[in-house]
Amino acid sequence: MRYNSQFVMRVAVVAGIGIMFVVSYLLAPEFMHRMTHLFLKGNIAGSIEFIRSYGSYAMLVSFLIIVFINIAAVLPNVLIVAATGVIFGVVEGTLISWIGESIGVIISFILMRYLFRSNAQSIIARSKGLKKIDDFSGKKGFRIMLLARSIPYIPSGLITALGALSSIGLADYSIATFIGKLPSALIEVMLGHDLLSYREHIGRVTLLLVIPALAYYLFVHYQKR
Repeated sequence: MRYNSQFVMRVAVVAGIGIMFVVSYLLAPEFMHRMTHLFLKGNIAGSIEFIRSYGSYAMLVSFLIIVFINIAAVLPNVLIVAATGVIFGVVEGTLISWIGESIGVIISFILMRYLFRSNAQSIIARSKGLKKIDDFSGKKGFRIMLLARSIPYIPSGLITALGALSSIGLADYSIATFIGKLPSALIEVMLGHDLLSYREHIGRVTLLLVIPALAYYLFVHYQKR
């Protein structure tokens, strides 16, 4: 009976998410179509123009798009973050991206864990290797998530999925996400802001490209310890 109730609740959640996307598309089909098209094509100039077209609501639109992308965890996040940096500058762009990304991945984490964690537990229990990874993520999950979130350009959806299937608690995940996302959002926004005029910021652009590579190397080294 409990299994049936859990199954019904999961179906209801999935259906609710599907309905939300369908309603969003029906209410604003042009917005959804153009947003998806621009981001999948990697058209940063078009994305900047698209967001700026909303005038005084541009900041809110940018924020909501970032939240939506991080909940969905399928569309690329880099383009909208770069566009946000160009439109609003480094400080405001970082704040919008940091808060929007953090809220989006926390919501995505809750949905993924609610939908898939119990199924994953039975698989983990049958595998000694996965059980060790799961125990490790539970004991040191905060530090691992903090490091992972602080590295720019790592696929956010992948980290969210791994976190949702691990033993890390929601509180630890949320705190690690908010702290870790701040430096990564700053680097992504600054790089996006500088790339359009990279000749004027060649030194900083080079540094911003080196930092993620170094951070990734340190993260891998930490994982092997």
